[in-house]
Amino acid sequence: MLKSRIMKVKQVIKVLEADGWYLARTRGSHRQYKHPSKSGTVTVSGKSSVDVPIGTLKNIWRQAQIEEDKI
Repeated sequence: MLKSRIMKVKQVIKVLEADGWYLARTRGSHRQYKHPSKSGTVTVSGKSSVDVPIGTLKNIWRQAQIEEDKI
């Protein structure tokens, strides 16, 4: 199993948008992304300069159906 590397919120958003996810709505610091063909939403929270915790990062990739080794 690969270890997730530490990423900033801004970097996570770039990866999601490169995969086709678009910003659907925001509420405070929570951003919810949708994909035209994948089901569900992915929530990314925090300021853009903050590190995303490893567990949260793995959950984002799981929800977005993105494999960690392709990042």
